[in-house]
Amino acid sequence: MASLVAFFISGLLFGLGLAVSQMVNPAKVLAFLDVAGDWDPSLAFVMAGALMVALPAFHFIFRREGPVLTPKFSLPLRQEIDPRLLLGAALFGIGWGLVGLCPGPAVASLAYFKDSTVIFLLALFAGMGLHRFFLKPRD
Repeated sequence: MASLVAFFISGLLFGLGLAVSQMVNPAKVLAFLDVAGDWDPSLAFVMAGALMVALPAFHFIFRREGPVLTPKFSLPLRQEIDPRLLLGAALFGIGWGLVGLCPGPAVASLAYFKDSTVIFLLALFAGMGLHRFFLKPRD
């Protein structure tokens, strides 16, 4: 039960941070990505602030024997850069650049009840289903 409360609070804090920072606003994200046009650098400060909190935290977290609310750390086993990784990263970047949303902010922006967000998430889940159907997931 304690882990469910922690998960809920973590998700709520994450969603609130996305909303306050405007990461759920596709127009703001697209303005940040438009470095050759009317560039809005404000999201760079959001990312810098996140890194200033996360990097020192990771230093201390990985010195622990294990996580607090689960038996072990769940880290990727594969570390090589291969064509599937590059293709996935390219598709993610293209989608982010076209729409101004990525999965986390899209879920958080459901609170705004916008049709475009629902359509984005339906397309995201359809793409995930197609990937699972056509390509065998790897470790």
